[in-house]
Amino acid sequence: MSVMNKLASSLGRRDEVPNQELANKIIASKNSQSVKELIENLNNKNKNIQNDCIKVLYEIGSKEPMLIADFSEVFVNLLNHKNNRLQWGAMTALNTITEIKPEKIHASLSKIILAADRGSVITNDQCVAILIKLCGKKKFENSAFTLLIERLIKCPTNQLPMYAENALKIIAKKKETIFISTITKRIPEIEKESKRKRIEKVIKKALKS
Repeated sequence: MSVMNKLASSLGRRDEVPNQELANKIIASKNSQSVKELIENLNNKNKNIQNDCIKVLYEIGSKEPMLIADFSEVFVNLLNHKNNRLQWGAMTALNTITEIKPEKIHASLSKIILAADRGSVITNDQCVAILIKLCGKKKFENSAFTLLIERLIKCPTNQLPMYAENALKIIAKKKETIFISTITKRIPEIEKESKRKRIEKVIKKALKS
């Protein structure tokens, strides 16, 4: 039975439960053929099917990234797709495979950054998550850190505390000065006291590291 028949839209459902269940079944069976079918249908004429397929794929990637790791180029090519759901879904999928395909992801950073500059909040969240993971790889830490600092400089203040908190774990001693300086300069821009306190807490932790 084709996996297309098990997608939420094919079942007349508007919730994501069928897609999550399908992802779990594919993971359990390690069904690479089903993954290929999902990849092929990212170009389906039906937008709902496109949306369901990318959802299933990044759900698979979140638990069993090796099953979708060979399709990094497909996801990169979707970053400028006119369907916004495919854009941020593809960025989410790329995030799930960064740890196991860092070379592939690093090679596509220019396209990833361009998509983040043009994209939604979710697209940017996933981009920052990718950069943080690459910062944890010695081979890519310097270039990824430079790009991460650029995101911290230009990101919306609403996202800044979360980005800073997530980045803290990979900030090496020699890079903490730049990191602290970058987020400190943005404190006056932050209107909500709760978010300012979160940034101040990150700074304190960075100074103690």
